Amino acid sequence: MYRTALRNVLAHKGRLLMTALAIMLGTAFVAGTMVFSDTLGQAMKNSYSKSYSDVSVLVSDRAAGASLRADQRGDDAAPTLTDATVKELGALPGVQQSRGVVSGFTGVADKKGNLIGQPWSAQGANFVPGANGQDPRYPLVEGRGPKTGSEIALDRTTADGNGFKVGDTVRIAGNGPVVNATLTGVVTTDDPTVTSGGTLVLMDTATAQQTLLTPGRYNSVVLTAQPGTAESALLAAVQAKLPQDGFEVQTGKQLTDEQTTNIAATTSTMKTMLLIFAAISLFVGIFIIANTFSMLIAQRIKELALLRAVGAARGQVTGSVLVEALLIGASASVAGLLVGVGIGAGMQALIAAISPGMPTGPLVIAPATVITSLTVGILVTVLSAVLPAIRASRIPPVAAMSSGDQPTTQKGLIVRNTIGSLVTAGGLALILAGASAADSGGRTLIEGGAPLTLIGIFVLLPLLSRPVIALVGPLLAKLAGTPGKLARRNAVRNPRRTAATAAALTIGLTLVSTMTVLGASVNDVVARTVTGTMQADYNVAMATHDDLSPEVAKAIAKAPGVAASSPVSNAYWSFGGRHQAVNGFDADAFDQVIHPTMTSGSTDAIKHGQALIDTEMAKSSGASVGSALQVTYADETTGTVTVGGVFQRTEMLAPVVLANSEVLGHTVQPYVNEILVKGKDGATPALKQAIKDATGSNPVIQVKSKQDMRDESSRAISFALNMMYGLLGMSVVVAVLGVVNTLAMSVFERKREIGMLRAIGLDRRGIKRMVRLESVVISLFGAVIGVGLGCFLAWATNRTLASDLPGLVTVIPYGRMLLFLVLAGLVGMFAAIWPARRAAKLDILTSIKTD
Repeated sequence: MYRTALRNVLAHKGRLLMTALAIMLGTAFVAGTMVFSDTLGQAMKNSYSKSYSDVSVLVSDRAAGASLRADQRGDDAAPTLTDATVKELGALPGVQQSRGVVSGFTGVADKKGNLIGQPWSAQGANFVPGANGQDPRYPLVEGRGPKTGSEIALDRTTADGNGFKVGDTVRIAGNGPVVNATLTGVVTTDDPTVTSGGTLVLMDTATAQQTLLTPGRYNSVVLTAQPGTAESALLAAVQAKLPQDGFEVQTGKQLTDEQTTNIAATTSTMKTMLLIFAAISLFVGIFIIANTFSMLIAQRIKELALLRAVGAARGQVTGSVLVEALLIGASASVAGLLVGVGIGAGMQALIAAISPGMPTGPLVIAPATVITSLTVGILVTVLSAVLPAIRASRIPPVAAMSSGDQPTTQKGLIVRNTIGSLVTAGGLALILAGASAADSGGRTLIEGGAPLTLIGIFVLLPLLSRPVIALVGPLLAKLAGTPGKLARRNAVRNPRRTAATAAALTIGLTLVSTMTVLGASVNDVVARTVTGTMQADYNVAMATHDDLSPEVAKAIAKAPGVAASSPVSNAYWSFGGRHQAVNGFDADAFDQVIHPTMTSGSTDAIKHGQALIDTEMAKSSGASVGSALQVTYADETTGTVTVGGVFQRTEMLAPVVLANSEVLGHTVQPYVNEILVKGKDGATPALKQAIKDATGSNPVIQVKSKQDMRDESSRAISFALNMMYGLLGMSVVVAVLGVVNTLAMSVFERKREIGMLRAIGLDRRGIKRMVRLESVVISLFGAVIGVGLGCFLAWATNRTLASDLPGLVTVIPYGRMLLFLVLAGLVGMFAAIWPARRAAKLDILTSIKTD
């Protein structure tokens, strides 16, 4: 029987080609993901470990890490890291070097005035020269280190990439005003944030403290141990020397281990996401494998029945089919592993091309990658062939004297449809229950119900195929005549086969449609919120989302063309024991920059020191217009706030809105993160430039119109969708292989029928059209089911998101959905090219003589 299995594999290698390709692609996706993730993770670990190469013990100021202006809260008694601390720690036994470190955000403007790189990767630090003028942490490659407040040094990548030379004037900015500094030196660094595309600005220590922290204060102190001194011993000495509160003390090994853990978590998340899409491709491949073996068994009924007749047991027949699957799975998995290694190398090269500074290293092919890839490929293939193998063992010996496929029993259809109906009903019940719950718990129900519904639909696809495909029957007959009629009948001739082929496209389009509708819905609510609530023409904010200095607000208010402006202050107060965010606005400018939807009261209330609260807070607190709310302010004092109006909840406003005079009167350190500006002539280029000029053309301060804000949200959603489309591309390729495979094997089965059609007058063009239309019908059937199910899942998910995104409604982008259907039709057309050509080239007499 094993020799028979091997002979069958070799005899039908052409028919098994598409199955092998599907397995290979799925396995390659898995292997490529693991190789790329392991390689990137190892490269990042190697790169980040260099950051602590000179660190034996690191002492960090927790207060400085939590807030650059912690001392302004009046926390004078808190211990800090100063020059005295650096000297004191440097005098400990076993310390070779003690270095005070100042760090913080510092942006660099290019020669056009725009911020270089991303805000999160723009760093500033202090340059600490030794007796030779060099700082070993930042080796100079050109010029000298900065010595005064008007001098800086830049990392080499930033300097070279933007054409800066020693002696040039460079504009830099942190959270304060713009500084025009002279570039005195260019340095190198192994800091992975900088080597990955960030920027580094070095200042003398006094300037760095003044700009980034507080004069005389350090963020951290780095201690380098003398040779022979253990990090643990130095750690104990430092802990004994410093107060227990206010400082965090870690060894270099602890820092490296912590960084390694963080990198592992990051790469693990990325690997998991990619493996999910690889699993989708393999899941799609299951249908192709099962369909292929079902068709092969149908074509070999006489052969298998003859084996039974000469004494082969059912178990032997089942085993021979599974051995065939094992041989195909093993060979395709090995090929997939090799292709996956190539994919991993290609992904690494792509990342290096997009981000030249990203860490790179030799390919890491871990044993787990080899074992997982081969195991997954073989298991998926063998398990997919189990049901066809069992069906093969049930072929009676008497079938050797008959011809044709064995019809599916009525009992089998009833059982299948009953199971499918029950599973689908259970899944739908969970989804509807989740949609009714309309909260995060509802999303959990939907996550459980969606797979059940999808599986149930797959089981019911044969039942659905006849009525759904019948809808296009008249259209096919009208447009394509006889080939159209034949295509429709062929598509429903074997519902199981049609369902298995269409299911591959159903999976992909269900996911794509769900995410597309969700993206369109979120885009819509963001656009309506910005357009409906924001009356201002421009929003001014830091790219880092830090607070803006009061001087910026004053300068903008005086800019030409500004009709009204309001800083938006932020605070957290306690109302009845519950902390709530509070927004403060300029009372006189409020109606010109913000237009909330009021359900009761008036916006004029804030001019009289009263508060506006949103509907959710009104409901939870039982408050209404005229109610007095007990409040504990940020400065720990207490009082009452009178409700002057209630507005519809919106993401643009905090639950409580007051005049700035009220908010700032109870805030020790005011936090203003944005300024809203209304122009005399609306949003004009002149007004935007005037606002930029008022900020000193600070590259870190962004001036956005309402359209800019909508576009920013749209770009983020589009990026996520495009990434998902790309990752699902592999499953689409596998689905195409499935359609090609089904059609090719179907053409082989119907050689006699095609020969008869040719004999009675259907020409080659008609045969091609028949096969192409059959492919298109099957593809569109799967696409329609997928798009419909995807829209339903998106609707249910939107119901659960409504509490987090007020005003969220389901928006179906009909144009995009129609495009998906058109693309599915084109996929069917493309998949039919080879089978259609093969069918048209069949010799009439040879085909008619086919047994």
